[in-house]
Amino acid sequence: MIRFSKIIAVILVLLALVLCAYAWMLSRKPAPAVVAPPSVAKVAPAEATFPIVVATQPLPAGQAIEASALRVAQLTINPGGAFMSVSEVVGRVPVFDLGTGSPLLENQLVSGLSMRLEAGERAVAVKADEVMGVGNSVRPGDFVDVFFALKADGRDVERSQSRLLLARTRVLAYGSASVDGMPTHGEGRASQKPQAGSGQPARTAVLAVAVEDVNRLALGEAHGRLLLALRHPNDTAEPDPTLFAELQAALQPQAGKRGTAPLSGVDRAVAGLTTQDLASGGSTARSRANFTPSAQARPVRTAAPASGHEVEIFRGDRRDTVRY
Repeated sequence: MIRFSKIIAVILVLLALVLCAYAWMLSRKPAPAVVAPPSVAKVAPAEATFPIVVATQPLPAGQAIEASALRVAQLTINPGGAFMSVSEVVGRVPVFDLGTGSPLLENQLVSGLSMRLEAGERAVAVKADEVMGVGNSVRPGDFVDVFFALKADGRDVERSQSRLLLARTRVLAYGSASVDGMPTHGEGRASQKPQAGSGQPARTAVLAVAVEDVNRLALGEAHGRLLLALRHPNDTAEPDPTLFAELQAALQPQAGKRGTAPLSGVDRAVAGLTTQDLASGGSTARSRANFTPSAQARPVRTAAPASGHEVEIFRGDRRDTVRY
């Protein structure tokens, strides 16, 4: 029995030696290299871009934009009110100076009724009521004839009268309704009444008037009553200007400056008009046709009586003296 135990012990010792030798051999071998899986390169998604009209040069405020100063650029932003076509911006006017590369936005450009005016026109507001506005049937975009009525006052207006003041005048706004909210091309008529839902009658009408005719409209409203006559938009008939004498100007140009051509446009507007000539058509004995610069000089004021006071009132070329 003792002999068998010794044999088992020897066997265990030999097994332990074999295991130690195997462990030593494993420790001498290099560790196998770990092969990493091939890495997949991550590709970032392409950033979205938008075609936006930008300035290629500085754009001064108040000057019309030319096509050569614009281009369409691909930007990563799409701001509100931006334009995608150069044709949408050509001819528009910046409200303030814009630098090179600036995206053009709607709120940076002049808008409103001024964009609905033709060259040489001005937007003029006149008082309106139900009778003057054809029973509030006038709509923005309509064409009207403007009549005016004058009552004799014994001074500038010798006879009561009613005449056509302006023919085929375009209505830009009536009350709270305006062509500003309509398409630029093919304006058409507003779909609702000017004061629909407001509960208030229209108080003003805004008309597109040639600058040289603004004086007529201003005097007609100041000294008489205006009346709008609604007309069909296809009716283009207008008075023949050669049938009536040209009204004399309140201010005469300097000698040698005018030439032979009659005053027109802003020059005619600066020259002005008197109520007397508007009422008479420039045909009365008081017409300025034969006035000379020397005749327009103010008379010398005479001395007031010692017992009272004297006031001189000038109305154009007329002088009235009031003593009290």
